[in-house]
Amino acid sequence: MCKIKKNYSLFIIVISILLLFSSSPKAETLRKFEIIGNDRISTNTIIQFSGLKIDDNVSTDNLNNVIKNLYGTDFFDNVNINFSNGIMQINVIENPIIQSLKISGIKKNSLKDFIFDNLLLKEKKSYVENLLKSDVDRVYTILRSNGYFFATVNVKKKENNNNTIDLVYDINLAEKAFIKKIKFLGDKKFKDRKLKSIIISEENKFWKFISNKKFVDINRIKLDKKLLESFYKNNGYFNVSIDSSSARLVNDEDFELIFKINAGEKFFFNDINLKIPDNFTKDNFQDILVLFNELRGKPYSLNGIEKIVKEIDKIVLQKEFEFLSASYTEKPHDKNRINVDINLNELEKNYIQRINIYGNYITEERVIRNALIIDEGDPLNDILLNKSLNEIKSLRIFSKVEPKIIDGEDPKFKILNINLEERPTGEIAAGAGTGTSGSSVSFSVKENNYLGKGIKLKSALQLSADRLTGSVSIDNPNYNNSDRTLSTTIESTKTDNMSKFGYKTNKTGMSVGTSFEQFENIFFSPSIAASYEDLETSSDASSAKKKQAGTYLDTSFTYGLTLNKLNQNFQPTDGYTSSFYQTLPIVSKDHSLVNTYKYAKYHSLENDVILSFKFYAKAVNSITGEDSRITKRVFIPSRRLRGFESGKIGPKDNNDFIGGNFGTALNVSSTVPSLLENSENVDLSIFLDAANLWGVDYNSELNDSKIRSSTGVAIDWFTPIGPLSFSLSQPITKSDNDILEKFRFQIGTTF
Repeated sequence: MCKIKKNYSLFIIVISILLLFSSSPKAETLRKFEIIGNDRISTNTIIQFSGLKIDDNVSTDNLNNVIKNLYGTDFFDNVNINFSNGIMQINVIENPIIQSLKISGIKKNSLKDFIFDNLLLKEKKSYVENLLKSDVDRVYTILRSNGYFFATVNVKKKENNNNTIDLVYDINLAEKAFIKKIKFLGDKKFKDRKLKSIIISEENKFWKFISNKKFVDINRIKLDKKLLESFYKNNGYFNVSIDSSSARLVNDEDFELIFKINAGEKFFFNDINLKIPDNFTKDNFQDILVLFNELRGKPYSLNGIEKIVKEIDKIVLQKEFEFLSASYTEKPHDKNRINVDINLNELEKNYIQRINIYGNYITEERVIRNALIIDEGDPLNDILLNKSLNEIKSLRIFSKVEPKIIDGEDPKFKILNINLEERPTGEIAAGAGTGTSGSSVSFSVKENNYLGKGIKLKSALQLSADRLTGSVSIDNPNYNNSDRTLSTTIESTKTDNMSKFGYKTNKTGMSVGTSFEQFENIFFSPSIAASYEDLETSSDASSAKKKQAGTYLDTSFTYGLTLNKLNQNFQPTDGYTSSFYQTLPIVSKDHSLVNTYKYAKYHSLENDVILSFKFYAKAVNSITGEDSRITKRVFIPSRRLRGFESGKIGPKDNNDFIGGNFGTALNVSSTVPSLLENSENVDLSIFLDAANLWGVDYNSELNDSKIRSSTGVAIDWFTPIGPLSFSLSQPITKSDNDILEKFRFQIGTTF
């Protein structure tokens, strides 16, 4: 009996081995190609697209790849393969060629051209059904972003005898859909004025003839929702929910945009734990542990989480940690505390064989590859992959960035396909403002992807009662593969201060510079500038000022160092920033050395009270003992000293305020949310300003060193016309020569 069982077991093993080998894919040598059905596409081209060549060993996997490769060209509607006795027979049916492509129903050529530029299907290219569906979606997106929410698109296809096709996009625009009102409902914590400044959409006004943000756009509304969620979470509201973001039709063409918000309780970081693989020690992660201690007890924020992720990124960039991945979980604890667990896990050791980029029809491929942190041949690491994708998104020239990882030729190698969808990159903006200090208008045109090179090009014009400025600026990211942005600005300014200060100037110049993070949170910004200035003085000007009339050619080098520890750059509520700038003369008549220091500190209290402390200091002195030119002298910025007219304090020569060689300002303010809390569009704050302006290098007898100070209230009001800011000030200390301005207002809008 035992012998029978033993023989039976042996029989089962033999049969299993035979079945295993019989089911294994068998490679066969390729001896010959036979291509059938091709007309426009040559036989050699199809063989090249297949990825195979004579004498290759062909398996089932190879056959599948051939089919994928041929379909991936978009040249073929159908592909069949038969491989037998070393002969590979490829039967194809070619896609028709688009003979003509037209758009009907749109009279505005600029809109029609923009649609043509963004279509995937083009004339004289292959017609692919799936791409047509994508193009229809693109057309709808473009139309709705331009206000045509009710538009319909009907595609008409005409098949010709020569395997070509004619396409017509028949578009019915209908009426434009405007946002009449934006409402925020529910437990929103913040006033409407604050929330409107966060979102992109805006209410329609009759003077907004340029902005397209007044139109109902589903994609923009989705972005508004994300911006609101990020804003609330960055302010500690971990459980915030935007229950709905809807556009309600109020008449034939107007909508109300409604956001229903449930902010919930404000949360604070509690325990932050690091979980690492057993074969690592926490000694390698000391910087993260220090950061944990800094965050513990502070309000929860996405920025805090991003700081942790940033520290993890720095660790993963080190070679010994290149196969680590990171994830985090957030768990509410007690009433309003958050526990965060950071999990570091070892990855399977895979590498990137190739990176393919699709969808960049306008943008040069090098622009995208320069943004990638991960490269071909590098370890496949989730952290660095996500960081690379975020770098591409930060270019702000793509509406969609989708990665797809597929197997490579070797099990340990992967192919990364990045599918992109380009977005409109041009912007036009116009604005106007008026106030106690005068009126101004502005206009600008900006292109964020000039010539498809990722270059930002902007031209701007600003006009006020005493100044006209025109400028052209060019920002070239990753200049010469340096990972640095090179900024170039050409500017011409005409300033007429004859009535105020007894002079006027014409100044034309250019500057070239860059700015980058040299160390963690420490930014370095060097630049070099050259300018030509023509200075004229009035007949009533002082003799010293008349002596400065003439033309000046200046070349200078400026550098700046900034330590940025703010919790967020836009509307910060906590942290501080400290900056020092110095301008060194290279070619100059007066050889003025300019030193500037700025400091700002923010602190949040309960009930959303935000305290701020700001300090400003500037000094201008000639290193050769010359008199500093009037256009280079120090004047206290108007926003740093309320209660006094701008430029009307400090040393005075005859009737002209001449500024000083030294200036300082101190500002302390606090929001008061408990006052006017039922006024959704009004914010109130109290302030204390103090400043001093002194030093006259050409005549010390004119020196007027006295601290000016004032206190008062400031109100920011989001009016139907635009944001209105005004202040009521009471000077505390002043000089006899100073000109007071107890009430100041400024209102502005965009078009």
